[in-house]
Amino acid sequence: TGCWLSVSAGLARAAVALLLLLLPQVPVPWSRFSAWLECVCVVTFDLELGQAIELVYPHDVKLTEKEKTSICYLSFPDSYSGCLGDTQFSFRLRQSVGRSSSWFGHEDAYNRDAPVTLQKEHAHFHGYVYFRQVKDASVKRGYFQKSLVVVSRLPFGNLFHSLLQVIAPEYFEKHEPWLETVCNEIDQWPAPVPGQTLNLPVMGVVMQVQIPPKNLLPAPTVLPSVHELDLFKCFQSVLIHMQMLWELMLLGEPVVVMAPSPTVSSETVLALVSAIAPLRYCGDYRPYFTIHDSEFKEYTTRTQAPPNVILGVTNPFFIKTFHCWPHIIRLGDLKMSGDLPKQVKVKKLAKLKTLDTKTYIYNFLLCNKGIYTAYKTFLHKDKSFIKRLLKGIQKKRPSEVQSAILRRHLLEQTESFILPLERYLESLMPPQRSMSPWKTPPQIRSFSQDEFMKTLEQAGPQLTLKGDWTGLYRRFFRSPNFDGWYRLRHREMTQKVECLHLEAICAADLLTWNKDKSEVEIVDLILKLREKLMKARKHQLPVKEELLEKLEQSIQTIISSLPEDLQTLLHRQ
Repeated sequence: TGCWLSVSAGLARAAVALLLLLLPQVPVPWSRFSAWLECVCVVTFDLELGQAIELVYPHDVKLTEKEKTSICYLSFPDSYSGCLGDTQFSFRLRQSVGRSSSWFGHEDAYNRDAPVTLQKEHAHFHGYVYFRQVKDASVKRGYFQKSLVVVSRLPFGNLFHSLLQVIAPEYFEKHEPWLETVCNEIDQWPAPVPGQTLNLPVMGVVMQVQIPPKNLLPAPTVLPSVHELDLFKCFQSVLIHMQMLWELMLLGEPVVVMAPSPTVSSETVLALVSAIAPLRYCGDYRPYFTIHDSEFKEYTTRTQAPPNVILGVTNPFFIKTFHCWPHIIRLGDLKMSGDLPKQVKVKKLAKLKTLDTKTYIYNFLLCNKGIYTAYKTFLHKDKSFIKRLLKGIQKKRPSEVQSAILRRHLLEQTESFILPLERYLESLMPPQRSMSPWKTPPQIRSFSQDEFMKTLEQAGPQLTLKGDWTGLYRRFFRSPNFDGWYRLRHREMTQKVECLHLEAICAADLLTWNKDKSEVEIVDLILKLREKLMKARKHQLPVKEELLEKLEQSIQTIISSLPEDLQTLLHRQ
C-alpha cells in the first residue's frame, strides 16, 4: 500500500469539487411529486391510430417516443383477455437509452435507507394501470376504452393500485381538471422515507402507509403494506411446487407465465419476483408483456438461449412463440374459494417437444394448465410446510394469514441460503488493526467460490431441508442474482473500509505529522482531508458526526499554521 498523503496532481479537481459543493441548490419543479411518480398518463383507443396517449401530466415530463409507444400498448389488455368493466394490472418497461432521470443525478437518500427489493429503479419504469371497458352506444366501436396509468420508479404495487382505485373512477367522469388537482395534491406529499408512518392525502381520502426500513422485512402488519401481494392467492394452484418456483427465481431462470388476464399475469410475476426477498431479483421481469413491446424481438429470437427474464403474457400467440423456453407456467383465473384449489401438475418439456406440429403444441398448452419444465430441484420439498398450508385451507384460515405463513417460510429459506455467504464476506474484510492513517486503505480480499464451499461444512444453511446445497450454490454463482448481490455487498464493504480509514485518520495526531512537512505536502493533506470529509457527508457514511467535526477542527488548525496568503486561498474554498 502506498502513502495516501503523497503530493497529488489532482489538487485542482478537489478544489473545484469543493467550490461546486458550496453552490446554492435551485428548487426543482414538481420535486415532491417526482419523489413518488414519474408521471400520470391517459391512454385511449383511437379508431385511426389505435392505442394513443391522450394526456401526460405534469405537461413538462419528457417521455421518448419509444417509451410512449410502449406505455400505449402495455396499458390495454390483449383482445383475447375479454376484460369488461374495470381491470387493474401492472407492467414494467425499459427506460430509453440516454434519457436523464428526474432524481438519479444526486445521491438518493431513499435508496440508501430502503431494502434492495423496494429501491427506485435506475433503468426501468413501473406502470400501474386502471383500465375501463364498458358498452357505449355513442362510440363508433360500441365501447368506451380508456386507461389511467401511474408511471413510477418505485415498486409499490399495493399503494399505487389503491391510489388508482380512488382517483380513476372520478377521472373518467371529470377528466383533466380532476387529474390536475390530484397531481397537485400528490406534490404536497411528504418524501418517501423508510421506517416512517406517512399520511398521503388525496381527494378526501388519507392513505396511511409505512415503507419498511432496510433491516425490517416483511413490513409491520399494523398498517397496509405499500408493496406486498396476496401470495397465497397468487400461488394457490402451485402450492405443492413452491420449492421449485423458489429455486427458479433464486437462479434467475427464464420463465414465461401464461395467464388468462393481465391482472393474473402481473400479480403472478410480481409474486414470483418477491419470493426470494430480501434478496433482490436482478434479472429482467415484465409483469405484462405484449407482441408490441419494444423488446419483443430480443426476447423471442431463437438464435440464442432465452435471456434471464420473467415474462407475463395473455395472448395465445405466445404459446407458439415460447414453446421452446425451459420453464412455462400455464395458469387459470385466480379465484379464491373455501376448498383446496386444484394443484397444477409439472409436465416434462421433453413430452411437449415430441408433439408433431406447432398446432398440436398450441392446442395442448392452450387446454392444459401446468408447469412445463425439465428442471429438477436441488432441495427436497418441505412436506410439513405444505401440509400446514393445506390444513389452513380445510380450517378456512383467512387468505391474509396463509399469505403471512407463506411469506415467512420463503423469507426464512432465502435468509438461510444467504447467511453462509454473508459470513464468508465478513472474512474477506481487512482487519481493523491494519488501518493506518498514513497509508491507503487495505484491499478487500477477492471472493473465491472454492474457498466458500469449504466453509459450508461448518457454517452451512441452518434449515432442515435436505438436498444438494452445494450444487445449488454453484448454480447460483452463475446467475444474475449472485452478480447483483455481490456488487451491492462489495460496494457496502468498500464504504465500511472507508469509514474505518476515516476513523483512523480522526484518531491520528495530524498536527505532529504536519511539523516537518513542506507547504505543498500540507496543502495536499488539507485538500485530501476535505475531499474525504465531503465524500463522507455526501454519501452519508455511517460515521459519528462528532468524529467529522473533530476532523474539520483539525483541518482548520492545520490551515492556521500556514502563511496568510495560503490561509486566505484555502478559506475561500
